Amino acid sequence: MLITEDKPLKAEQRDMSNILKFKEKNEITDLNVRNKRVLVRVDFNVPMDQGGNITDDRRIRYTLPTIYYLLNENCKIILMSHWGRPKGKVVESLRMDAIARKLREYLPLYRIYKADDCIGNEVKAMTNKVNQQQILLLENTRFHPEEKKNDDAFAEQLANYADVYINDAFATAHREHASTCAVAKYVEEKAIGFLMAKELKFLSHTIAEPDRPMTAIIGGVKIEDKLPAIANLIGLADNILIGGGLAFTYLLAQGYEIGMSVKDLTFVDKVKDLVEKASSVGTKIYLPEDFIVTEDLRRIVPIDIVSSKEMTSSQIGSDIGPRTIKEFTKVLADSKEALWTGPMGMFEIDEFEKGTKELAQFLVERNITTFVGGGDSAAAFEKFDFEKDISFVSTGGGASLAVMKGELLPAIDYL
Repeated sequence: MLITEDKPLKAEQRDMSNILKFKEKNEITDLNVRNKRVLVRVDFNVPMDQGGNITDDRRIRYTLPTIYYLLNENCKIILMSHWGRPKGKVVESLRMDAIARKLREYLPLYRIYKADDCIGNEVKAMTNKVNQQQILLLENTRFHPEEKKNDDAFAEQLANYADVYINDAFATAHREHASTCAVAKYVEEKAIGFLMAKELKFLSHTIAEPDRPMTAIIGGVKIEDKLPAIANLIGLADNILIGGGLAFTYLLAQGYEIGMSVKDLTFVDKVKDLVEKASSVGTKIYLPEDFIVTEDLRRIVPIDIVSSKEMTSSQIGSDIGPRTIKEFTKVLADSKEALWTGPMGMFEIDEFEKGTKELAQFLVERNITTFVGGGDSAAAFEKFDFEKDISFVSTGGGASLAVMKGELLPAIDYL
């Protein structure tokens, strides 16, 4: 369902300095790191089951190129990361021991030590004892409240461990924390790692310098997070396909009945404004024409397919329907690049996975250059085993959204 005028895109003059800011910064290969002590901020905030097993180690795997590069440069490597939300105190279940074990699995030829804290005299002594081609993993930085406060004294203690600081933690680049931001003030030589560079290059190209037509696929539930991204993409994207929970607030703004589907009444007027803005610059916005619906998510049944114009007051929209899949894939067939954040439905439930799965499969089969950002989107591509076939799946949901909104990432600014 096309809800804006079908006319050529008239891209607005947009300040791209924030998204392209990273090009002014050093990359790891710009520095002489040979034989030096290197402090690397990684993001090893990975999911873990109740048995203490890591269920998705993608963020660890994606950082290995940076680690291997430093090992080959005969460096002493100090890794630091947060894990979970310990709220500034020690939480035994959030210690980095499981991370250390996983690192040893991936780097069996190298000695990897694990500290019991991230600051203090004992940690300082351990950093002094680390030899070339050895790794020290610091304890969870968020065990200290100073981390989230971007505290200078805390950051300076971290900086004292090294001659070089590398930030390879894209997923936390939108957070102004001590280990991602303030620490850079106290290390003269600093740069971004391979993962950070890859994330930023891919995402900035897709937004600022895309091969057209470029289509943005925006789904998920949190409309307050996605609307600023949609606002920034209007005039940059040729098409925007709206699915997931976001679609129902859009449909509500168009005057449709959406039943018991997720919605946010506080954003209806904002949605109307964005539709008008899109029409004025030629960005085409598409809404679902039909949905898979149910009346009880606890029992899932019965399930039906209804038109967007025919939903009843008792129904819950849970996935886009077949007519929508057909329309959306038709738009994607004419696209050269795609930017995807947020699933089209409740893909975690098999009965509501088809919309997300079939769009993802279409992108893979057509080999359309695609940047996938957001934790739920990444989880969907992993569930359907498309991760290895799509162009790039980001490690950072919040950071990706911040870039899509046109914001300056603090971690990049501090470098």
